[in-house]
Amino acid sequence: MNILLAVSGGVAALKSPSVARRLQEAGHAVKIAATDDAYHFVTELSLAIAAGDAIFDREAWFLPDGQARHIDLARWADMLLVAPATADALASAALGKADDVISATILAGVPKVVWVPAMNTKMWEHPAVKKNVATLQSYGHGFLGPVFGDLAAKNEGSGMGRMMEPTDIVAALPSLFTSKDLEGKKVLVSAGPTREYLDPVRFISNPSSGKMGYAVAAAAQARGAEVHLVSGPSSLPLPTGVNISKVESAEQMLSALDADFDDCDILVMTAAVADWKAADQKQEKQAKMGDTQNLELTRTPDILKTLSSKKKQQIVVGFAMETHKGVERAADKATRKKMDFICLNYPRKAGSAFGGDSNEVTIVMPDGEFQELPRMTKREIAEIIFDKALGLG
Repeated sequence: MNILLAVSGGVAALKSPSVARRLQEAGHAVKIAATDDAYHFVTELSLAIAAGDAIFDREAWFLPDGQARHIDLARWADMLLVAPATADALASAALGKADDVISATILAGVPKVVWVPAMNTKMWEHPAVKKNVATLQSYGHGFLGPVFGDLAAKNEGSGMGRMMEPTDIVAALPSLFTSKDLEGKKVLVSAGPTREYLDPVRFISNPSSGKMGYAVAAAAQARGAEVHLVSGPSSLPLPTGVNISKVESAEQMLSALDADFDDCDILVMTAAVADWKAADQKQEKQAKMGDTQNLELTRTPDILKTLSSKKKQQIVVGFAMETHKGVERAADKATRKKMDFICLNYPRKAGSAFGGDSNEVTIVMPDGEFQELPRMTKREIAEIIFDKALGLG
Protein backbone atom coordinates (compact mmCIF):
# COMPACT_ATOMS: atom_id res chain seq x y z
CA MET A 1 0.00 0.00 0.00
CA ASN A 2 1.21 3.55 -0.75
CA ILE A 3 0.91 5.59 2.45
CA LEU A 4 1.44 9.32 2.79
CA LEU A 5 2.33 9.87 6.45
CA ALA A 6 1.34 13.38 7.49
CA VAL A 7 2.95 14.90 10.58
CA SER A 8 1.25 17.76 12.39
CA GLY A 9 2.59 19.95 15.19
CA GLY A 10 2.34 17.98 18.42
CA VAL A 11 4.89 16.54 20.82
CA ALA A 12 4.03 13.06 19.54
CA ALA A 13 5.64 14.05 16.22
CA LEU A 14 8.81 12.74 17.84
CA LYS A 15 7.38 9.25 17.16
CA SER A 16 6.62 9.90 13.49
CA PRO A 17 9.96 8.66 12.11
CA SER A 18 9.35 5.40 13.99
CA VAL A 19 5.85 5.19 12.49
CA ALA A 20 7.38 5.53 9.03
CA ARG A 21 9.91 2.77 9.70
CA ARG A 22 7.29 0.40 11.10
CA LEU A 23 5.12 1.00 8.04
CA GLN A 24 8.04 0.21 5.74
CA GLU A 25 8.83 -2.94 7.72
CA ALA A 26 5.22 -4.02 7.16
CA GLY A 27 5.75 -3.73 3.40
CA HIS A 28 4.20 -0.32 2.71
CA ALA A 29 5.67 2.39 0.47
CA VAL A 30 5.92 5.58 2.53
CA LYS A 31 6.25 9.28 1.75
CA ILE A 32 6.02 12.00 4.41
CA ALA A 33 4.29 15.38 4.56
CA ALA A 34 4.83 17.83 7.42
CA THR A 35 3.10 21.00 8.57
CA ASP A 36 5.09 24.06 9.60
CA ASP A 37 4.42 23.38 13.28
CA ALA A 38 5.65 19.79 13.01
CA TYR A 39 9.19 21.12 12.67
CA HIS A 40 8.97 22.55 16.20
CA PHE A 41 9.15 18.94 17.45
CA VAL A 42 10.91 16.87 14.77
CA THR A 43 13.46 17.92 12.16
CA GLU A 44 12.99 17.77 8.42
CA LEU A 45 16.18 15.73 8.17
CA SER A 46 15.01 13.01 10.59
CA LEU A 47 11.75 12.68 8.66
CA ALA A 48 13.55 12.59 5.30
CA ILE A 49 15.90 9.86 6.53
CA ALA A 50 12.94 7.82 7.77
CA ALA A 51 11.10 8.24 4.46
CA GLY A 52 14.14 7.93 2.23
CA ASP A 53 12.74 10.83 0.23
CA ALA A 54 12.23 14.59 0.34
CA ILE A 55 9.49 15.87 2.63
CA PHE A 56 6.34 17.52 1.30
CA ASP A 57 5.99 20.78 3.22
CA ARG A 58 5.07 24.39 2.54
CA GLU A 59 8.48 25.10 1.00
CA ALA A 60 8.05 22.22 -1.47
CA TRP A 61 4.38 22.78 -2.31
CA PHE A 62 5.14 23.14 -6.03
CA LEU A 63 7.82 21.39 -8.06
CA PRO A 64 10.10 23.41 -10.39
CA ASP A 65 7.99 22.39 -13.39
CA GLY A 66 4.89 23.87 -11.73
CA GLN A 67 3.37 20.55 -10.66
CA ALA A 68 1.32 20.78 -7.44
CA ARG A 69 2.65 18.16 -5.03
CA HIS A 70 -0.56 17.85 -3.00
CA ILE A 71 -2.40 16.79 -6.16
CA ASP A 72 0.42 14.51 -7.26
CA LEU A 73 0.64 12.82 -3.83
CA ALA A 74 -3.13 12.45 -3.53
CA ARG A 75 -3.02 10.45 -6.77
CA TRP A 76 -0.04 8.37 -5.57
CA ALA A 77 -1.32 7.54 -2.09
CA ASP A 78 -3.77 4.80 -1.19
CA MET A 79 -4.01 6.33 2.26
CA LEU A 80 -3.22 9.56 4.08
CA LEU A 81 -2.22 8.67 7.64
CA VAL A 82 -2.06 11.67 9.98
CA ALA A 83 0.13 10.77 12.97
CA PRO A 84 0.05 12.70 15.16
CA ALA A 85 -3.23 14.45 14.46
CA THR A 86 -3.63 17.64 16.49
CA ALA A 87 -6.88 19.45 17.26
CA ASP A 88 -5.82 22.15 14.78
CA ALA A 89 -5.28 19.62 11.97
CA LEU A 90 -8.69 18.07 12.64
CA ALA A 91 -10.34 21.49 12.59
CA SER A 92 -8.74 22.55 9.28
CA ALA A 93 -9.84 19.35 7.58
CA ALA A 94 -13.36 19.46 9.03
CA LEU A 95 -13.80 23.01 7.78
CA GLY A 96 -12.58 22.09 4.30
CA LYS A 97 -9.63 24.49 4.41
CA ALA A 98 -6.50 24.08 2.32
CA ASP A 99 -4.12 26.11 4.45
CA ASP A 100 -1.67 23.28 5.22
CA VAL A 101 -0.32 20.21 3.46
CA ILE A 102 -2.77 17.90 5.24
CA SER A 103 -6.05 19.64 4.50
CA ALA A 104 -4.92 20.48 0.95
CA THR A 105 -4.09 16.83 0.19
CA ILE A 106 -7.45 15.73 1.56
CA LEU A 107 -9.28 18.15 -0.73
CA ALA A 108 -7.15 16.89 -3.62
CA GLY A 109 -8.96 13.58 -3.35
CA VAL A 110 -6.74 11.12 -1.47
CA PRO A 111 -8.78 7.84 -1.36
CA LYS A 112 -8.55 7.08 2.37
CA VAL A 113 -7.82 9.29 5.38
CA VAL A 114 -6.89 7.93 8.80
CA TRP A 115 -6.30 10.11 11.86
CA VAL A 116 -4.18 9.15 14.88
CA PRO A 117 -5.06 11.85 17.44
CA ALA A 118 -2.66 13.08 20.12
CA MET A 119 -3.60 15.85 22.52
CA ASN A 120 -4.43 16.81 26.09
CA THR A 121 -7.42 15.00 27.59
CA LYS A 122 -9.51 18.15 27.97
CA MET A 123 -8.82 19.10 24.37
CA TRP A 124 -9.84 15.65 23.12
CA GLU A 125 -13.04 15.81 25.16
CA HIS A 126 -13.95 19.38 24.10
CA PRO A 127 -17.26 19.62 22.20
CA ALA A 128 -15.60 21.44 19.29
CA VAL A 129 -13.10 18.61 18.80
CA LYS A 130 -15.84 16.01 19.12
CA LYS A 131 -17.86 17.85 16.49
CA ASN A 132 -14.91 17.94 14.10
CA VAL A 133 -14.25 14.25 14.63
CA ALA A 134 -17.90 13.45 13.91
CA THR A 135 -17.76 15.57 10.74
CA LEU A 136 -14.67 13.76 9.48
CA GLN A 137 -16.18 10.38 10.31
CA SER A 138 -19.23 11.36 8.27
CA TYR A 139 -16.81 11.87 5.34
CA GLY A 140 -15.62 8.28 5.80
CA HIS A 141 -12.39 9.10 7.61
CA GLY A 142 -11.00 6.50 10.02
CA PHE A 143 -9.63 7.03 13.53
CA LEU A 144 -7.06 5.05 15.52
CA GLY A 145 -7.01 6.09 19.17
CA PRO A 146 -6.25 8.08 21.10
CA VAL A 147 -5.46 5.80 24.04
CA PHE A 148 -5.16 6.24 27.78
CA GLY A 149 -1.61 6.82 28.99
CA ASP A 150 1.03 9.30 30.12
CA LEU A 151 0.62 12.77 28.58
CA ALA A 152 3.54 14.92 27.47
CA ALA A 153 2.73 18.27 29.10
CA LYS A 154 4.21 18.99 32.51
CA ASN A 155 2.04 17.98 35.49
CA GLU A 156 -0.64 16.45 33.23
CA GLY A 157 -0.11 12.88 34.43
CA SER A 158 -2.14 10.24 32.60
CA GLY A 159 -5.34 10.50 30.64
CA MET A 160 -7.12 9.81 27.36
CA GLY A 161 -5.35 11.56 24.50
CA ARG A 162 -2.02 9.79 24.09
CA MET A 163 -1.11 8.75 20.56
CA MET A 164 -1.04 5.02 19.86
CA GLU A 165 2.43 3.51 19.75
CA PRO A 166 3.94 3.07 16.25
CA THR A 167 3.75 -0.75 16.31
CA ASP A 168 0.11 -0.60 17.44
CA ILE A 169 -0.77 1.86 14.66
CA VAL A 170 0.63 -0.45 11.99
CA ALA A 171 -1.05 -3.49 13.55
CA ALA A 172 -4.42 -1.73 13.69
CA LEU A 173 -4.47 -0.40 10.12
CA PRO A 174 -5.92 -3.58 8.59
CA SER A 175 -8.96 -3.24 10.87
CA LEU A 176 -9.99 -0.11 8.98
CA PHE A 177 -10.48 -2.24 5.89
CA THR A 178 -12.10 -5.15 7.70
CA SER A 179 -15.77 -5.96 7.29
CA LYS A 180 -17.88 -5.67 10.44
CA ASP A 181 -18.59 -9.39 10.54
CA LEU A 182 -18.85 -9.41 14.35
CA GLU A 183 -21.45 -6.65 14.47
CA GLY A 184 -24.22 -7.61 16.90
CA LYS A 185 -21.95 -10.11 18.66
CA LYS A 186 -20.80 -9.91 22.27
CA VAL A 187 -17.20 -10.97 22.78
CA LEU A 188 -15.72 -11.71 26.19
CA VAL A 189 -11.92 -11.74 26.51
CA SER A 190 -9.57 -12.47 29.39
CA ALA A 191 -5.99 -11.19 29.39
CA GLY A 192 -2.82 -10.86 31.39
CA PRO A 193 -1.66 -12.63 34.53
CA THR A 194 -3.41 -13.09 37.84
CA ARG A 195 -1.83 -12.52 41.23
CA GLU A 196 -2.37 -14.71 44.29
CA TYR A 197 -1.15 -12.90 47.39
CA LEU A 198 0.77 -14.75 50.08
CA ASP A 199 0.65 -11.69 52.32
CA PRO A 200 -0.04 -7.98 51.61
CA VAL A 201 3.20 -7.51 49.61
CA ARG A 202 4.13 -10.92 48.14
CA PHE A 203 2.28 -12.87 45.48
CA ILE A 204 2.46 -15.78 43.06
CA SER A 205 2.17 -14.73 39.40
CA ASN A 206 3.79 -15.06 35.96
CA PRO A 207 5.34 -12.74 33.32
CA SER A 208 2.26 -12.43 31.07
CA SER A 209 2.02 -8.93 29.57
CA GLY A 210 -1.59 -9.20 28.37
CA LYS A 211 -0.59 -8.40 24.76
CA MET A 212 -2.40 -11.40 23.27
CA GLY A 213 -5.69 -10.66 25.03
CA TYR A 214 -5.52 -6.94 24.26
CA ALA A 215 -4.89 -7.76 20.59
CA VAL A 216 -7.92 -10.09 20.62
CA ALA A 217 -10.09 -7.38 22.20
CA ALA A 218 -8.93 -4.76 19.67
CA ALA A 219 -9.56 -7.10 16.74
CA ALA A 220 -13.07 -7.93 17.95
CA GLN A 221 -13.93 -4.26 18.44
CA ALA A 222 -12.62 -3.37 14.98
CA ARG A 223 -14.83 -6.07 13.47
CA GLY A 224 -17.92 -4.55 15.09
CA ALA A 225 -18.33 -6.59 18.29
CA GLU A 226 -19.34 -5.33 21.70
CA VAL A 227 -16.27 -6.26 23.72
CA HIS A 228 -15.74 -6.82 27.44
CA LEU A 229 -12.07 -7.28 28.35
CA VAL A 230 -11.32 -8.74 31.78
CA SER A 231 -7.67 -7.99 32.47
CA GLY A 232 -5.25 -8.97 35.16
CA PRO A 233 -2.45 -6.51 36.05
CA SER A 234 -1.10 -5.00 32.82
CA SER A 235 0.54 -1.73 31.81
CA LEU A 236 -0.87 -1.83 28.28
CA PRO A 237 -3.13 0.99 27.07
CA LEU A 238 -6.80 0.07 26.80
CA PRO A 239 -7.94 -0.68 23.23
CA THR A 240 -10.28 2.01 21.94
CA GLY A 241 -14.00 1.31 22.35
CA VAL A 242 -13.55 -1.69 24.64
CA ASN A 243 -15.18 -2.12 28.05
CA ILE A 244 -12.70 -3.27 30.66
CA SER A 245 -12.77 -4.83 34.11
CA LYS A 246 -9.48 -4.77 36.03
CA VAL A 247 -8.91 -7.72 38.36
CA GLU A 248 -6.05 -9.33 40.25
CA SER A 249 -6.87 -12.81 41.51
CA ALA A 250 -8.26 -15.85 39.73
CA GLU A 251 -11.43 -15.64 41.81
CA GLN A 252 -11.93 -12.00 40.78
CA MET A 253 -11.36 -12.90 37.13
CA LEU A 254 -13.87 -15.74 37.32
CA SER A 255 -16.46 -13.46 38.92
CA ALA A 256 -16.04 -10.77 36.23
CA LEU A 257 -16.20 -13.29 33.37
CA ASP A 258 -19.11 -15.20 34.88
CA ALA A 259 -21.19 -12.01 35.07
CA ASP A 260 -21.19 -11.71 31.25
CA PHE A 261 -20.71 -15.30 30.08
CA ASP A 262 -24.40 -16.19 29.70
CA ASP A 263 -24.96 -13.29 27.28
CA CYS A 264 -21.75 -13.53 25.28
CA ASP A 265 -21.40 -15.12 21.87
CA ILE A 266 -17.65 -15.77 21.97
CA LEU A 267 -15.27 -16.22 24.91
CA VAL A 268 -11.53 -16.03 24.20
CA MET A 269 -9.56 -17.01 27.28
CA THR A 270 -5.98 -15.80 26.82
CA ALA A 271 -5.25 -15.01 30.48
CA ALA A 272 -2.35 -16.79 32.17
CA VAL A 273 -4.19 -17.66 35.36
CA ALA A 274 -2.09 -18.64 38.38
CA ASP A 275 -2.89 -22.28 39.20
CA TRP A 276 -2.04 -22.04 42.88
CA LYS A 277 -2.68 -19.75 45.82
CA ALA A 278 -1.67 -19.74 49.48
CA ALA A 279 -3.74 -22.12 51.60
CA ASP A 280 -3.47 -19.53 54.36
CA GLN A 281 -3.10 -15.98 53.05
CA LYS A 282 -1.49 -13.86 55.76
CA GLN A 283 -2.99 -10.49 56.60
CA GLU A 284 0.34 -9.09 57.81
CA LYS A 285 3.70 -9.03 56.04
CA GLN A 286 5.66 -12.09 57.09
CA ALA A 287 9.20 -11.67 58.34
CA LYS A 288 12.02 -13.77 56.89
CA MET A 289 12.63 -16.74 59.16
CA GLY A 290 15.72 -18.87 58.59
CA ASP A 291 17.14 -20.06 55.27
CA THR A 292 14.14 -22.15 54.18
CA GLN A 293 10.42 -21.87 54.54
CA ASN A 294 7.60 -24.24 53.66
CA LEU A 295 4.60 -22.89 51.78
CA GLU A 296 1.30 -24.73 51.56
CA LEU A 297 -0.64 -24.08 48.35
CA THR A 298 -4.14 -24.87 47.18
CA ARG A 299 -5.67 -24.76 43.69
CA THR A 300 -7.28 -21.62 42.30
CA PRO A 301 -10.63 -21.93 40.53
CA ASP A 302 -10.55 -23.55 37.07
CA ILE A 303 -12.12 -20.66 35.18
CA LEU A 304 -12.59 -22.37 31.82
CA LYS A 305 -14.02 -25.54 33.34
CA THR A 306 -16.43 -23.52 35.49
CA LEU A 307 -17.68 -21.36 32.63
CA SER A 308 -17.86 -24.18 30.07
CA SER A 309 -20.07 -26.20 32.41
CA LYS A 310 -22.74 -23.54 31.69
CA LYS A 311 -22.03 -23.36 27.96
CA LYS A 312 -25.02 -23.07 25.66
CA GLN A 313 -24.54 -21.38 22.29
CA GLN A 314 -21.18 -19.76 23.08
CA ILE A 315 -18.03 -20.37 21.08
CA VAL A 316 -15.25 -20.95 23.63
CA VAL A 317 -11.58 -20.54 22.72
CA GLY A 318 -8.66 -21.17 25.04
CA PHE A 319 -4.87 -20.96 25.08
CA ALA A 320 -2.36 -23.52 26.27
CA MET A 321 1.40 -23.59 26.80
CA GLU A 322 3.09 -26.98 26.64
CA THR A 323 6.71 -28.10 26.59
CA HIS A 324 6.01 -31.56 25.09
CA LYS A 325 3.14 -33.67 23.69
CA GLY A 326 1.51 -30.36 22.90
CA VAL A 327 -1.22 -31.36 20.42
CA GLU A 328 -2.21 -34.41 22.47
CA ARG A 329 -2.45 -32.45 25.70
CA ALA A 330 -4.18 -29.47 24.08
CA ALA A 331 -6.82 -31.70 22.45
CA ASP A 332 -7.46 -33.40 25.80
CA LYS A 333 -7.77 -30.02 27.51
CA ALA A 334 -10.18 -28.77 24.83
CA THR A 335 -12.35 -31.87 25.28
CA ARG A 336 -12.40 -31.77 29.08
CA LYS A 337 -13.23 -28.07 29.19
CA LYS A 338 -15.72 -28.07 26.31
CA MET A 339 -13.71 -25.67 24.17
CA ASP A 340 -14.41 -25.33 20.47
CA PHE A 341 -10.68 -25.05 19.80
CA ILE A 342 -7.50 -24.15 21.60
CA CYS A 343 -4.41 -22.17 20.61
CA LEU A 344 -1.26 -24.03 21.56
CA ASN A 345 2.19 -22.52 21.82
CA TYR A 346 5.53 -23.67 23.14
CA PRO A 347 7.28 -21.21 25.51
CA ARG A 348 10.70 -22.66 24.68
CA LYS A 349 10.41 -21.73 21.00
CA ALA A 350 12.34 -18.60 20.10
CA GLY A 351 10.07 -15.56 20.19
CA SER A 352 7.21 -17.41 21.87
CA ALA A 353 7.90 -16.42 25.47
CA PHE A 354 5.75 -14.04 27.47
CA GLY A 355 5.73 -10.37 26.53
CA GLY A 356 6.52 -10.53 22.81
CA ASP A 357 4.65 -8.85 19.97
CA SER A 358 4.50 -12.04 17.91
CA ASN A 359 3.86 -15.71 18.53
CA GLU A 360 3.74 -19.07 16.79
CA VAL A 361 0.62 -21.07 17.60
CA THR A 362 -1.06 -24.29 16.58
CA ILE A 363 -4.86 -24.37 16.48
CA VAL A 364 -5.99 -27.68 17.97
CA MET A 365 -9.52 -29.09 17.78
CA PRO A 366 -10.99 -31.38 20.47
CA ASP A 367 -10.76 -34.36 18.10
CA GLY A 368 -7.01 -33.85 17.71
CA GLU A 369 -7.04 -32.21 14.28
CA PHE A 370 -4.63 -29.29 14.19
CA GLN A 371 -3.37 -26.45 12.04
CA GLU A 372 0.14 -25.09 12.54
CA LEU A 373 0.40 -21.37 11.89
CA PRO A 374 3.66 -19.58 10.99
CA ARG A 375 5.10 -16.89 13.25
CA MET A 376 2.95 -13.79 13.06
CA THR A 377 1.90 -10.80 15.14
CA LYS A 378 -0.56 -11.33 17.94
CA ARG A 379 -3.06 -9.11 16.12
CA GLU A 380 -2.84 -11.40 13.08
CA ILE A 381 -3.42 -14.41 15.34
CA ALA A 382 -6.45 -12.63 16.82
CA GLU A 383 -7.94 -12.16 13.35
CA ILE A 384 -7.49 -15.87 12.58
CA ILE A 385 -9.18 -16.79 15.87
CA PHE A 386 -12.30 -14.85 14.88
CA ASP A 387 -12.25 -16.17 11.31
CA LYS A 388 -12.22 -19.66 12.81
CA ALA A 389 -14.89 -18.86 15.40
CA LEU A 390 -17.25 -17.41 12.80
CA GLY A 391 -16.80 -20.53 10.70
CA LEU A 392 -18.03 -22.62 13.63
CA GLY A 393 -20.99 -20.38 14.47
